Amino acid sequence: MQKTKYSIVVPVYNRPDEIDELLESLTHQCYKNFEVIIVEDGSSEPCDSVVKKYEGRLSIQYYKKENTGPGITRNYGAERSEGDFIIFFDSDCIIPSDYFNEVELEINARPVDAFGGPDRAHESFSPIQKAINYSMTSFLTTGGIRGGRERMDKFYPRSFNMGISRQVFEDTKGFSTLRFGEDIDFSLRIIKSGFSTRLFPKAWVYHKRRTDLKKFFRQVYNSGIARINLNILHPGTLKLVHLLPSAFVVSMLIFGLCVLICKYSILVPLAYSLMVFINAWAITKKVNVAFLSIGAAWVQLFGYGLGFLHAVWHRVILKGSIFNAFEKNFYK
Repeated sequence: MQKTKYSIVVPVYNRPDEIDELLESLTHQCYKNFEVIIVEDGSSEPCDSVVKKYEGRLSIQYYKKENTGPGITRNYGAERSEGDFIIFFDSDCIIPSDYFNEVELEINARPVDAFGGPDRAHESFSPIQKAINYSMTSFLTTGGIRGGRERMDKFYPRSFNMGISRQVFEDTKGFSTLRFGEDIDFSLRIIKSGFSTRLFPKAWVYHKRRTDLKKFFRQVYNSGIARINLNILHPGTLKLVHLLPSAFVVSMLIFGLCVLICKYSILVPLAYSLMVFINAWAITKKVNVAFLSIGAAWVQLFGYGLGFLHAVWHRVILKGSIFNAFEKNFYK
């Protein structure tokens, strides 16, 4: 009997429809030597009936547990997996049919301990999802640093598309108890443990992310908080690029006040919005997505920047304990 090479672990919280799309995409993979492990993280809308549809089409396991957050839930699935490599997807991903072929090509060409790939927007995504995807991957919002480039000296895989060897999981004990920034924390610990990481640029996934700007704001606000939490856990990991959203917030607030003195100050935020619109239009080819991208870009920069400044005040200046925002309704 052939040994399982890849174990796919997916934590899920109240997303049965998205799990259906993810599992359907996995049935179309050209490469077949993988198992799928779905872990329900205390959902009130379970996806057990969805998983049951795929029992004859995929090697699949389904587990239910109390809510502990995504990191611990991923560990729960990884502990019950059998593959040489464990691959983590978010439940809102759709996997292209040649994904594992690309992973195989990369690993066979040059072995690596941990890896990850970029993400894209699927044609079926709503305009706002496409706009959020643009914002999260554009250099105009600092999103371009998230993992789409090969020239980075160190690559930090993100959990929406992350692969690790069995040895990495056993030696590092997997994800921590952090609810936000847990994947960056894991990547930092992987590298500190001496394991190699690499971007697989052609092993990308379609990633839905948030479905409206309110949810997107909550997400990036917590990402801003998480960056300070991470720097306290891993001193020296804060980079200049992480300060840019906060600098953007402060600058735009100053320009807003300057409008009271000089009406031409409004040209600065308008010029930025115009750049976003033109760039998003060129990339997405959709005027409506380009307009929505302006809002997504402002939400991303202000959300992240405000969360970052909140964490600086609470954790650095007041010396407070680790915290997150919107914990009760983050997934609603």
